[in-house]
Amino acid sequence: MRTNRGLVKMILLSMITFGIYPLVVYSHISEEINVIATPHDGRRTMHFCLLFFIFSWLTLGIATFVWWHRICDRIGNELKRRNLPYSFGASTFWLWNILGSLIFIGPFVFIHKHMKAMNYLNGDWNAGFR
Repeated sequence: MRTNRGLVKMILLSMITFGIYPLVVYSHISEEINVIATPHDGRRTMHFCLLFFIFSWLTLGIATFVWWHRICDRIGNELKRRNLPYSFGASTFWLWNILGSLIFIGPFVFIHKHMKAMNYLNGDWNAGFR
């Protein structure tokens, strides 16, 4: 699984691909967290494309907040279960991405933290610690 995701790469490739790159990245992340965490917590995360193209507009955006809350919580729980030294969770989403948008830099901090958390999980998975 990929361990080379980062903020600068996300920003640059988002601009070059006119916003398609984040859809691909978050689609991969929704699949990867299912591979990594489902054997331990028994839950499944909805695929990001399904959320983005169908449920987000049907629920006027509410499903998007629920999805982000759940996936961030799931990533944080898996980091704790694997004893990886990184703090991430649903509170990271609400504080940095939502409240942090008031200071403009918050969503960028959230993307950085999200990519770093997934890099840690994927690296641990690639090393064989399942």
